[in-house]
Amino acid sequence: MQDKEIQCADCGRTFLFTASEQEFFQGRGMSEPKRCKDCRQARKAQRESGGGGRRQDEGRGGRRY
Repeated sequence: MQDKEIQCADCGRTFLFTASEQEFFQGRGMSEPKRCKDCRQARKAQRESGGGGRRQDEGRGGRRY
């Protein structure tokens, strides 16, 4: 397995997905990352703070009564 360059889905920067990271991901049945480390950390922090995303009752195709 060789190192692979991937373009981040959020910021567009290219980041390196090393052979050892690929083995780690593959061994746990995970797909390759779509975001660079900085963008992954930012998304994680946003989720943990409760920011962003939609409310549970939004986007479900109807009103709540």
